[in-house]
Amino acid sequence: MVLRLDYVGQRVVVRRVVPGERGPSGGPAMTDVLGILETWDDVELSVRRADGHVFRIAHADIVTAKPVPPRASVRQRIPAGDLERICSRGWQPTEQEELGDWVLRAAGGFTGRANSALVAGDPGLSTDAALERVARWYVDRELPVLAQVITDSDWLSELQSRGWVQARPDQSDALVQVGSVSQARRARRAVGVPDRSGVQDERGAPLLWATQLHEHPDLDWIKLYGRTAGVDIDAVRAVLTSGERVVFASIKVPSSDGETVAIGRGVVTGDWLGMAAVEVQPRLRRHGLGAAVVESLVEWGATCGALSAYLQTHSDNTAAMRMYERFGFRTHHTYRYLRPPMQ
Repeated sequence: MVLRLDYVGQRVVVRRVVPGERGPSGGPAMTDVLGILETWDDVELSVRRADGHVFRIAHADIVTAKPVPPRASVRQRIPAGDLERICSRGWQPTEQEELGDWVLRAAGGFTGRANSALVAGDPGLSTDAALERVARWYVDRELPVLAQVITDSDWLSELQSRGWVQARPDQSDALVQVGSVSQARRARRAVGVPDRSGVQDERGAPLLWATQLHEHPDLDWIKLYGRTAGVDIDAVRAVLTSGERVVFASIKVPSSDGETVAIGRGVVTGDWLGMAAVEVQPRLRRHGLGAAVVESLVEWGATCGALSAYLQTHSDNTAAMRMYERFGFRTHHTYRYLRPPMQ
């Protein structure tokens, strides 16, 4: 298999001829190089091994070359419940209460994550008592009773056995994906970022618009994100700006009106970077704007000391899945929302 430019940033193995050396059988000596494909052009490619050494290999010396699965990562070994708590710290509600390991969250109805009980771990009560407490807590706040449950956890079958059902049966389960910040930074060349000189908007102007980073979202940012109909704007801003360190990325048309055409949100919790709300104006999708936003958030996260990253998407969002995969993200676990049977 021949490697191509779009494999840059991925783990590969290259079998090459060692110039001037002979193997045991008298033929040309060959050796394998395993690592991350750093560069590729018409003359040679380069591979960085795990020890940091970079091999430059001429195409003429390549015997075989192919991508290989990424090395098993410690990021994939973090328990799903622990990762969900990290995610929750990066998307905080306006009100929350701990119930043992569970977290009850409310934010005036703005997003499911901020208005559901995170059911993971031990609630410190019997199951029936814990679920009764959850239901009463949300009824008191005039909010739907929702539980966010990890799909392959024991709690999913436990709640289902008590009649709890999917609250959003028309949606696929949410995917929580994780990746390496350093790998995502290397992979930016493979997704066509930052050089989009061959792409034009509907007026024929090249899409070389800069990504801007701000501490707070403006109204244009919030409007493009959506999901705010009927929700108090103060609650929206409170959730969006919550977290240890938060940044808001946006790409605006460089014109008098400065229309916002792409956005994204980054939050750093410990050494984890969380990315969310990556949205692009429908008419300008597939022009690399979403990838440019992701790149800017990854670079910002790296400056904050983030080593690992997470994001949430849905399996039916195929365009986003392909983009995130090329940045090195892989699914860690899935979750869904459940509700009581009579709600």
